[in-house]
Amino acid sequence: MEKGTIMKAKYYKSIGLSLLVGGALLVGTTAADAQGVCGKGRDDQQRPAEQQKRDDSRRSEQRPQQNEQRRSQQNEARQQQQQQRQAQEQQQNQIRQSQERRRVQEQQQTQVRQQQNEQRRSQQDSWRQQQQQRQVQEQQQNQVRQSQERRRVQEQQQNEVRQSQDRRRVQEQQQNEVRQQNEQRRSQQEGWRQQQQKRQIEEQQQNQVRQSQERRRIQDRNGRDSNDRRGNWNGNDRNNNRGGNWNGRGERFDRNRQQELQRDRYNQYNSRWGNNWQNIQQQRYRQLQNQRRNSYLRYQTRYWERIRRDQLRLQQARYYDNLINNYRYNRGGSYYYTSSYGAQMLRDAVNNGYEEGFRAGLADREDGWGADYNNSYGYQDASYGYDGYYVGLEDYNYYFREGFRRGYEDGYYGRQSYGRYSGGKYTILGAVAGAILDIVLD
Repeated sequence: MEKGTIMKAKYYKSIGLSLLVGGALLVGTTAADAQGVCGKGRDDQQRPAEQQKRDDSRRSEQRPQQNEQRRSQQNEARQQQQQQRQAQEQQQNQIRQSQERRRVQEQQQTQVRQQQNEQRRSQQDSWRQQQQQRQVQEQQQNQVRQSQERRRVQEQQQNEVRQSQDRRRVQEQQQNEVRQQNEQRRSQQEGWRQQQQKRQIEEQQQNQVRQSQERRRIQDRNGRDSNDRRGNWNGNDRNNNRGGNWNGRGERFDRNRQQELQRDRYNQYNSRWGNNWQNIQQQRYRQLQNQRRNSYLRYQTRYWERIRRDQLRLQQARYYDNLINNYRYNRGGSYYYTSSYGAQMLRDAVNNGYEEGFRAGLADREDGWGADYNNSYGYQDASYGYDGYYVGLEDYNYYFREGFRRGYEDGYYGRQSYGRYSGGKYTILGAVAGAILDIVLD
């Protein structure tokens, strides 16, 4: 474009120069003619006629030359104009050729761009096809992986089902073994209960003999009939003094009688298991280990520790002046009497029984053991917390088991039907305790 602009400028410049030269020639010719006319007028006035004729003839002779000069000048001007036009046409042709070349170049460039675009489009189409193929392959691979993952999950589920079935079979085998052991234990416990019943009958007989001897000794010493001291609440002397309870209404105990009472009940406490208490403890310990009842084993160990402390407290019993049976309670349709210390021991028996029953039931539930409070050691022993001689062991056992049974049900089934948890202890509800033990100041 810049080259064409330069050529146009040169063309217009040459045309301008040609016009200036032609104009100058025309102006010069016109001026000469004018001078000649003016001179002629003046000569006509001054010169004579002959001279004028000579001048006219000379001018007529010169006129063709002048015309020839003008024609030559005009021809030169026309030639110059023609040359200029030719130069202009050449320049225009060059411009057109340059434009044509540019157009050709632009067409070539356009074709190149089109080819490049076509190549890019073809490459893009090829890339898209490749992308689509990769996507299809990835989808297929994902489907294969998903299928493999589903198979793996199914295999895991099947393995879990098989493992669960194996565990159930093992559990069933263990349960069968446990049931067999329970059957054996029940048979052993049944034999043990029969022996216990025999021992209890023998102990009751011995206690009755001791009571009879004690009553005769008291009657001889005080000169009064023991039936008059008991009043009219229960005229049956055997019911009121059953099992060495020494529980006559309003009966007073001095220190000597308290010592005798403590010895009797301490002997009764130690004779409940005979001389095999340690052997029984070791046997139950091994049995719990074999059954893998870890929670119940911890509960059992804690229970035995408290029994040992109770034994020490019984050996270190305290004696009081004027100990009197001024509390009355009903059991089995008969009234019995005890002191304020005995009344508290009976209340403690109910509460201790509930708490130990709750812990035993909770331990059986944690071990996955069947609910059976009758076979619990605490229910069979029922002496946890018996650390004084103010009530007979038989009465303590009875109220302890009443609390134990209710606590065991709450602990095993995870409820609070008979008690609540407060202050770090499991305590039986007051209304429930009152229904079990109705004891009042007489």
